[in-house]
Amino acid sequence: MKTHVLTGSKQEIAESLARISGEVREAIVFVEEPAPAAPEVGTLDAKDIFAEMRPFMVDGQDMDDSRAAIYTRMEGE
Repeated sequence: MKTHVLTGSKQEIAESLARISGEVREAIVFVEEPAPAAPEVGTLDAKDIFAEMRPFMVDGQDMDDSRAAIYTRMEGE
């Protein structure tokens, strides 16, 4: 199986895609989101760049991540 990366305008990509024989299995499309009307209008956590990742993050507040703790073997290791 061979992959093709098509670049250009929508029209150029569509024309190039029509010339390729084979099956299209996936397409990645970049859509510019409109800017908010006013700077103060935005998402709830506009300043928190990790807000959308928060459900997938681990809360490790009591974790010792010092160099000594990382390189010292724990009991049973």
